[in-house]
Amino acid sequence: MSCHLLPVDSPQVPAQPHAERPMPDVEPIPFAGLRLVHAALRRDLTRLPNALRLLQPGDEAAAQALQRHWDFMTAMLTCHHEQQDTRLWPLLRRFAPELRLLLNWLEADHHNLDHSFTRVTTLVRIATRDPASAWPVAYAVEELAARLETHLRIEERQLLPRMAGIFPAGSRIGTLPELLDLLRAADGPASSDALVWLLDGVDEAQIDRLLADCDDATARHWPHWRATYARCSEQLWGRGC
Repeated sequence: MSCHLLPVDSPQVPAQPHAERPMPDVEPIPFAGLRLVHAALRRDLTRLPNALRLLQPGDEAAAQALQRHWDFMTAMLTCHHEQQDTRLWPLLRRFAPELRLLLNWLEADHHNLDHSFTRVTTLVRIATRDPASAWPVAYAVEELAARLETHLRIEERQLLPRMAGIFPAGSRIGTLPELLDLLRAADGPASSDALVWLLDGVDEAQIDRLLADCDDATARHWPHWRATYARCSEQLWGRGC
């Protein structure tokens, strides 16, 4: 999956010295990686329908930006589901066998959601080529958002509280650093693309807290990645990050 939000051929700039952005000594946010993916999916599925409705005939730059963002979001969803099904769920089945029925349902629902996203992806491609069809496609995205919301709430209300009692404090399971490491090892979205997408719209104090849990290189490159993402996303959302 070669989906990118940051320009692949953009010139590299020197990372800012670590001393210019001291990282606060704070406690990591439990399962921040999982929570950030959920929040980013909700955020985009809320604003994408309006972006579809605002598409104008002949505005190929906006159409391409929307298609690129949709493809990236669905690639992140696919990676999220794969990581849960192949890494997290087996751990939970081992250490919390009483959760097996719930995990079986979540895994089956992942497949159902993936099929739904594939269907809507076809519709989004049609809409970005023919803006006259964008309104019904926007409604399809809103229906998909409602469908995904049910799944996310079940994970957050029935699973995350149990995970807090299974994995000890300081565990990397479900954290932002673990997510970025898994993306680096996978054939999927780049970790730099994922980071700017995940932290889009997040409060600055929370960003500092999240970056404090990441490696030094990620923290140093963050200002450049965010500035580049802001310029790229302005075409789509009409504003910076």
